[in-house]
Amino acid sequence: MGNREDLLAGARRCLEEKGYLRTTVRDISSAASVSMAAIGYHFGSREALLNQALFAAMDEWAAGSGRLAGQGDTAEERYADMWDRKIQDFGDMRWLWTANVEAFVHAQSSPELLAVLAESQRRSRPMVAAQLRGVPEEVVAEEDVRSLGSVHLALLTGVMVQCLTDAESAPNGREIAQGLRRMAELLES
Repeated sequence: MGNREDLLAGARRCLEEKGYLRTTVRDISSAASVSMAAIGYHFGSREALLNQALFAAMDEWAAGSGRLAGQGDTAEERYADMWDRKIQDFGDMRWLWTANVEAFVHAQSSPELLAVLAESQRRSRPMVAAQLRGVPEEVVAEEDVRSLGSVHLALLTGVMVQCLTDAESAPNGREIAQGLRRMAELLES
């Protein structure tokens, strides 16, 4: 690997071990066995390097277990199974989700990072809506993007925070599916 790749690998290790906000230039440099000046040369800043490492980890997660297809005989069982797998990920990959929350907090004072996170959400909504509908992304209706995509991302963030805060009391997949069914019943009355 070259210095750039070493830095990305080192930044990821630091995210896993220290998180987004507590990782320093010195930490990354040490983890990568590369000079601190190389961070500026290859990425411009510590923040830019950490962002790339975090986004790469998120892409890796999304390509694997991040998909929305669950298993079961009914749509509700498949949805509950998908949530159970995501909830398991929140525990198994706690570092990734904590780093995401830290990046969001940091983005409130970083317009560049805030713009990247906002764009990521805009790109995620149609993907999520298409997966939930079982249609290709290019044909998903804009109404589904704004409703299904947005609501599912809101649920994802909320459940993630509950799992990171109090995993014992956080809902499981069946409870989330039942809660959505009950919410729909309330909206119909």
